[in-house]
Amino acid sequence: MGIPEKIKAIQDEMAKTQINKATNHHIGILKAKIAKLKREQEDREIQKSGVKTDGFDVRRSGDATVVFIGLPSVGKSTLLNKLTDAKSTVGAYQFTTLTVVPGMMNYRGAKIQVLDLPGIIKGASSGKGLGKRILSVARTADLVLLMLDVFQPFHEDVLVNELGSIGIRLNRLPPNITIEKSPMGGIAVAQQVKLTKISEQHLKDILHIYGIVSARVVIREDITSEQLADHIAGNISYSKSLTILNKIDLVDREFLEDLKTKIKSEVIEVSANSDINIELLKEKIYDKLNFIRIYMRPKGGETDFKEPLIAREGDTVEDICNKLHRSMKRQFRYGLIWGKSVKFGGQRVGLDHIVQDEDVLTIIKTRGA
Repeated sequence: MGIPEKIKAIQDEMAKTQINKATNHHIGILKAKIAKLKREQEDREIQKSGVKTDGFDVRRSGDATVVFIGLPSVGKSTLLNKLTDAKSTVGAYQFTTLTVVPGMMNYRGAKIQVLDLPGIIKGASSGKGLGKRILSVARTADLVLLMLDVFQPFHEDVLVNELGSIGIRLNRLPPNITIEKSPMGGIAVAQQVKLTKISEQHLKDILHIYGIVSARVVIREDITSEQLADHIAGNISYSKSLTILNKIDLVDREFLEDLKTKIKSEVIEVSANSDINIELLKEKIYDKLNFIRIYMRPKGGETDFKEPLIAREGDTVEDICNKLHRSMKRQFRYGLIWGKSVKFGGQRVGLDHIVQDEDVLTIIKTRGA
């Protein structure tokens, strides 16, 4: 029996199992088995193709990258053209876009790369259409824009499920757990919080499915069996997302308000054709990317407050050096910072210092550099 047949057999067993408190453990084990089989199937496909990824080859540029994910004809190309300097082909028929079309959105000093991807269809994660190639681009994006047609809002579930099927979790953080394999001693579990979603025995059973029979496990948050399987698999990406509802100019306010109650996530209402809420969408994208502004001050010179260097929340002085020039890190001696990230102005810092919004930074190079 091949992997697809094994997965189908387990799915059939899950469909026949009545879900209740008594069967939660069994269902969790079955889900973990499916996750493991899917990972094995993906690994085999990669080995067979001889390449590491089957995604489109897209060169990243700018301060961040966002991608449009949506079904055909929801208006992605039109919206890309309104947000950026791109010239993506627009047509009133499906599958107008057949390759990745990049554009650059300049907003509040940040350069944000926006990628218009071909429309996906249900079953894309299983290889239908250009599905896997399209979805794989989202793995490395800083933000996923889920694009919906105002007359087909239920497609949000389709998009989330297809992304989930290839290991992309939207608006979630990686589970706060640590698994350290050991040569012997069995599985020792240290719980720093009370587990309510999974029992300790259930956790051990899932680890055994993945061939882990001896390890030290530290759990710092209440996790589900799916989160545990994701952590063990190690090929899961966690992405932020925004849901965009397009073509709102075609409906009245009453229709729109009723529609919003049926959509699970926060929605940005726009009309790409009528230029409605385009600036609001730019602001939301900028905010979601958690940009910060760093002002550079040359040694002995004046601070450049006109053109800040755009960084990301959590970036370090080392990240700033890498943005400035690839040789800057090698030439770095120490930094001087004025701002919220230090206790006093002109404080001396190293490469691992985390910068904050509107910090002023001077980089002191090694002598002779």
